[in-house]
Amino acid sequence: MSTQLRFGWTTGACATAATVAAYTALLTGEFPDPVEILLPKGQRPAFALAREALTAASASASVVKDAGDDPDVTHGALITSTVRHGAPGSGVVFTAGPGVGTVTKPGLPLDVGEPAINPVPRLMMREHVAEVAGRYGGTGDVVVEISVADGEELARKTWNPRLGILGGLSILGTTGIVVPYSCSAWIDSIRRGVDVARAAGRTHVAGCTGSTSERVAAELYGLPEDALLDMGDFAGAVLKYLRRHPVPRLTVAGGIGKLAKLADGHLDLHSSRSQVSNAFLAGLAGEAGGDAGLVVRITGANTALETLRLCQAAGLPIGDLVAGRARRTALDVLRGAPVDVDVVVVDRAGVIVGRAGP
Repeated sequence: MSTQLRFGWTTGACATAATVAAYTALLTGEFPDPVEILLPKGQRPAFALAREALTAASASASVVKDAGDDPDVTHGALITSTVRHGAPGSGVVFTAGPGVGTVTKPGLPLDVGEPAINPVPRLMMREHVAEVAGRYGGTGDVVVEISVADGEELARKTWNPRLGILGGLSILGTTGIVVPYSCSAWIDSIRRGVDVARAAGRTHVAGCTGSTSERVAAELYGLPEDALLDMGDFAGAVLKYLRRHPVPRLTVAGGIGKLAKLADGHLDLHSSRSQVSNAFLAGLAGEAGGDAGLVVRITGANTALETLRLCQAAGLPIGDLVAGRARRTALDVLRGAPVDVDVVVVDRAGVIVGRAGP
């Protein structure tokens, strides 16, 4: 008898809830507890406060992260938001408190020197600050400091140091929800997704690495929900099951980093089991006519996103090259099964940066 795994909440969702509570207290003198927030896909979870502190100049609220049944290094971490009034017209200014990292290398979706609070959590916090300001008569001009207890120690168990995020963790999340990570459960759900699509008579399915690429594939091809496979990191699971249970067409959609791994022959795209090879990407660029200087810069790039930007600046279609090689990997795994494959590569904003196939 199987037990359904429990979802959890991202650090971005927890930071947003703490920010709502702190700003509300700064304006009213009272902390809402529990505090409800709106997630990007419409869910409205409520968070209990673990700590709260109020002075004349600032308010702080803390939430304990619950990652559900996901073996997340940040499960149980205490995430605190301290909110202070900002300069008139400044809007929401983010700062890194203890345990939150700072970006020190290019190639991430944040500028060097910025606190490692990713774009979607920033957007969530800005929107909720505006809502609280409208409700209680605030200006919305605030300084929001996010901190994570023992975050610097926890960050050593992540890829942050290698990526140049120093001093602590990143505040992450695109949906606010942590999907529990279980190889057997996830792969089983992929297989069931293929079964459902076949039973519905679908002739085109899409295996997507995340919510952004799923949205792009759905909009690009007008695919219904039951044709969308939540592939995550398990590209091999999708391809091997379709080899035995074919659907006429498969779109593989994902970010440049994940699909660079597939292009390099990796079928498990999780960061703990495969890594983007700068040497591979540099080789692709060189084969496509990139000059020696570009090849050297790619070899020393911090992330696949940085490689993409370098190649875009040089007019080299690295996204198309990655898509082509990823398609070749997929066709190799399918071993002649009657499945036509195309690959769509997107950036973090969901802009298509590479395609291959029909």
